[in-house]
Amino acid sequence: MFKKVPGGDILVTMKRYFLLIFILITLVPACTSNTEATEAAVANTLLITSDAFANGGSIPAKYTCVGRDISPALAWGEPPAGTQSFALIMEDLDAPVGIWVHWLLYNIPADTRSLAEALPVTGKNVPESQGSPFVGKNSWGDIGYGGPCPPSGTHRYVFTLYALDEMTGLLPGANKGEVLKGMEGHILAQGELMGTFSK
Repeated sequence: MFKKVPGGDILVTMKRYFLLIFILITLVPACTSNTEATEAAVANTLLITSDAFANGGSIPAKYTCVGRDISPALAWGEPPAGTQSFALIMEDLDAPVGIWVHWLLYNIPADTRSLAEALPVTGKNVPESQGSPFVGKNSWGDIGYGGPCPPSGTHRYVFTLYALDEMTGLLPGANKGEVLKGMEGHILAQGELMGTFSK
Protein backbone atom coordinates (compact mmCIF):
# COMPACT_ATOMS: atom_id res chain seq x y z
CA MET A 1 0.00 0.00 0.00
CA PHE A 2 2.79 2.42 0.86
CA LYS A 3 5.83 2.78 -1.38
CA LYS A 4 9.15 2.87 0.38
CA VAL A 5 11.02 6.03 -0.54
CA PRO A 6 14.80 6.02 -0.98
CA GLY A 7 16.60 7.02 2.17
CA GLY A 8 13.36 7.02 4.14
CA ASP A 9 11.21 4.62 5.98
CA ILE A 10 7.67 3.39 5.43
CA LEU A 11 6.77 4.60 8.94
CA VAL A 12 7.72 8.15 7.95
CA THR A 13 5.47 7.93 4.91
CA MET A 14 2.61 6.58 7.03
CA LYS A 15 3.05 9.39 9.55
CA ARG A 16 2.87 11.97 6.78
CA TYR A 17 -0.23 10.30 5.37
CA PHE A 18 -2.07 10.32 8.71
CA LEU A 19 -0.91 13.89 9.41
CA LEU A 20 -2.48 14.99 6.13
CA ILE A 21 -5.75 13.23 7.03
CA PHE A 22 -5.71 14.92 10.46
CA ILE A 23 -5.21 18.37 8.93
CA LEU A 24 -8.09 17.84 6.50
CA ILE A 25 -10.40 16.66 9.30
CA THR A 26 -9.48 19.71 11.39
CA LEU A 27 -9.84 22.32 8.66
CA VAL A 28 -13.18 21.28 7.15
CA PRO A 29 -15.27 21.83 10.32
CA ALA A 30 -13.44 25.13 10.96
CA CYS A 31 -14.36 26.41 7.49
CA THR A 32 -17.94 25.33 7.98
CA SER A 33 -18.05 27.04 11.39
CA ASN A 34 -16.73 30.32 9.93
CA THR A 35 -19.35 30.22 7.18
CA GLU A 36 -22.12 29.62 9.69
CA ALA A 37 -20.82 32.48 11.89
CA THR A 38 -20.82 34.85 8.91
CA GLU A 39 -24.35 33.84 7.95
CA ALA A 40 -25.47 34.35 11.55
CA ALA A 41 -23.92 37.82 11.63
CA VAL A 42 -25.77 38.80 8.45
CA ALA A 43 -29.03 37.34 9.74
CA ASN A 44 -28.69 39.31 13.00
CA THR A 45 -28.65 42.72 11.31
CA LEU A 46 -31.54 45.14 11.74
CA LEU A 47 -32.46 47.52 8.92
CA ILE A 48 -33.13 50.98 10.35
CA THR A 49 -34.34 53.84 8.13
CA SER A 50 -35.69 57.38 8.28
CA ASP A 51 -38.01 59.19 5.90
CA ALA A 52 -36.05 62.38 6.73
CA PHE A 53 -32.73 61.31 5.17
CA ALA A 54 -31.11 58.37 3.41
CA ASN A 55 -28.32 56.32 4.93
CA GLY A 56 -25.14 58.35 4.39
CA GLY A 57 -27.15 61.41 3.41
CA SER A 58 -27.42 64.88 4.91
CA ILE A 59 -29.63 65.37 7.97
CA PRO A 60 -32.08 68.25 7.38
CA ALA A 61 -31.50 71.39 9.49
CA LYS A 62 -34.93 70.87 11.05
CA TYR A 63 -33.45 68.14 13.26
CA THR A 64 -30.37 70.12 14.33
CA CYS A 65 -29.43 72.98 16.63
CA VAL A 66 -29.88 75.50 13.79
CA GLY A 67 -33.46 74.36 13.23
CA ARG A 68 -36.25 73.04 15.47
CA ASP A 69 -33.84 70.57 17.12
CA ILE A 70 -36.38 67.74 17.13
CA SER A 71 -35.72 64.03 16.73
CA PRO A 72 -36.28 62.50 13.28
CA ALA A 73 -38.77 59.72 12.61
CA LEU A 74 -37.17 56.27 12.50
CA ALA A 75 -38.42 52.85 11.41
CA TRP A 76 -37.05 49.32 11.34
CA GLY A 77 -37.91 45.80 10.26
CA GLU A 78 -38.73 42.61 12.11
CA PRO A 79 -36.28 41.65 14.87
CA PRO A 80 -35.11 38.13 15.72
CA ALA A 81 -37.38 35.80 17.66
CA GLY A 82 -37.05 36.32 21.39
CA THR A 83 -36.69 40.11 21.20
CA GLN A 84 -38.08 41.67 24.39
CA SER A 85 -37.03 45.30 23.91
CA PHE A 86 -34.97 47.72 21.81
CA ALA A 87 -32.39 50.36 22.67
CA LEU A 88 -31.26 53.27 20.51
CA ILE A 89 -28.08 55.34 20.74
CA MET A 90 -27.37 58.36 18.51
CA GLU A 91 -23.74 59.51 18.49
CA ASP A 92 -21.47 62.05 16.79
CA LEU A 93 -18.42 60.12 15.62
CA ASP A 94 -16.41 63.25 14.81
CA ALA A 95 -16.80 65.40 17.94
CA PRO A 96 -13.50 67.08 18.97
CA VAL A 97 -13.66 65.55 22.46
CA GLY A 98 -14.46 62.05 21.19
CA ILE A 99 -17.75 60.26 20.59
CA TRP A 100 -20.63 62.47 21.74
CA VAL A 101 -24.01 61.01 22.68
CA HIS A 102 -26.97 62.99 21.32
CA TRP A 103 -29.86 60.66 22.11
CA LEU A 104 -30.38 57.56 24.23
CA LEU A 105 -33.51 55.42 24.42
CA TYR A 106 -33.98 52.00 26.01
CA ASN A 107 -36.72 49.60 27.10
CA ILE A 108 -38.46 50.40 23.83
CA PRO A 109 -41.29 47.82 23.69
CA ALA A 110 -40.63 44.75 21.53
CA ASP A 111 -43.67 45.37 19.32
CA THR A 112 -42.42 48.84 18.32
CA ARG A 113 -41.33 49.22 14.69
CA SER A 114 -41.02 53.00 14.48
CA LEU A 115 -40.47 56.20 16.44
CA ALA A 116 -42.44 59.32 15.58
CA GLU A 117 -40.81 62.62 14.74
CA ALA A 118 -40.26 64.93 17.72
CA LEU A 119 -40.58 62.10 20.24
CA PRO A 120 -41.54 63.80 23.51
CA VAL A 121 -40.05 63.36 26.96
CA THR A 122 -42.96 62.89 29.32
CA GLY A 123 -43.05 65.00 32.49
CA LYS A 124 -39.99 64.35 34.64
CA ASN A 125 -38.89 61.60 32.28
CA VAL A 126 -41.37 59.15 33.79
CA PRO A 127 -43.15 57.13 31.08
CA GLU A 128 -46.89 57.78 30.81
CA SER A 129 -47.50 54.07 30.48
CA GLN A 130 -45.73 50.74 30.38
CA GLY A 131 -45.44 51.10 26.61
CA SER A 132 -43.28 54.25 26.60
CA PRO A 133 -39.52 54.13 25.94
CA PHE A 134 -37.17 55.21 28.69
CA VAL A 135 -35.02 58.23 27.86
CA GLY A 136 -31.40 58.47 28.97
CA LYS A 137 -28.86 61.25 29.44
CA ASN A 138 -26.92 62.60 26.48
CA SER A 139 -23.37 63.96 26.67
CA TRP A 140 -24.66 67.41 27.65
CA GLY A 141 -26.11 65.79 30.76
CA ASP A 142 -29.63 66.46 29.51
CA ILE A 143 -32.43 63.93 29.27
CA GLY A 144 -33.82 63.76 25.76
CA TYR A 145 -32.73 64.50 22.22
CA GLY A 146 -29.99 66.97 21.28
CA GLY A 147 -29.61 67.47 17.55
CA PRO A 148 -26.43 67.71 15.49
CA CYS A 149 -24.46 70.88 16.25
CA PRO A 150 -20.89 70.50 14.98
CA PRO A 151 -18.47 73.34 15.83
CA SER A 152 -16.96 73.09 12.35
CA GLY A 153 -16.80 70.83 9.31
CA THR A 154 -19.04 67.93 8.43
CA HIS A 155 -19.76 65.41 11.16
CA ARG A 156 -21.16 61.87 10.97
CA TYR A 157 -24.09 60.97 13.19
CA VAL A 158 -24.91 57.30 13.74
CA PHE A 159 -28.21 55.94 15.04
CA THR A 160 -27.58 52.41 16.36
CA LEU A 161 -30.58 50.23 17.17
CA TYR A 162 -30.22 47.13 19.34
CA ALA A 163 -32.68 44.24 19.69
CA LEU A 164 -32.40 42.76 23.20
CA ASP A 165 -33.63 39.55 24.77
CA GLU A 166 -34.83 41.37 27.90
CA MET A 167 -35.78 44.75 29.34
CA THR A 168 -32.67 46.43 30.77
CA GLY A 169 -33.96 46.83 34.33
CA LEU A 170 -32.62 50.41 34.35
CA LEU A 171 -34.61 53.40 35.53
CA PRO A 172 -35.15 56.41 33.23
CA GLY A 173 -32.21 58.81 33.04
CA ALA A 174 -29.37 56.29 32.67
CA ASN A 175 -26.24 57.26 30.76
CA LYS A 176 -24.60 55.44 27.84
CA GLY A 177 -22.19 53.47 30.02
CA GLU A 178 -25.00 52.16 32.19
CA VAL A 179 -27.10 51.21 29.17
CA LEU A 180 -24.21 49.43 27.46
CA LYS A 181 -23.49 47.48 30.65
CA GLY A 182 -27.16 46.58 30.95
CA MET A 183 -27.15 45.25 27.37
CA GLU A 184 -24.07 43.04 27.78
CA GLY A 185 -24.85 39.47 26.74
CA HIS A 186 -28.39 40.37 25.67
CA ILE A 187 -27.96 41.77 22.14
CA LEU A 188 -29.73 39.64 19.54
CA ALA A 189 -29.25 41.98 16.58
CA GLN A 190 -28.30 45.53 15.73
CA GLY A 191 -28.40 47.98 12.84
CA GLU A 192 -27.08 51.42 11.97
CA LEU A 193 -28.29 54.49 10.14
CA MET A 194 -25.74 57.22 9.44
CA GLY A 195 -26.38 60.83 8.48
CA THR A 196 -24.13 63.86 8.10
CA PHE A 197 -24.47 67.52 8.97
CA SER A 198 -22.43 70.73 8.74
CA LYS A 199 -23.46 74.25 9.72
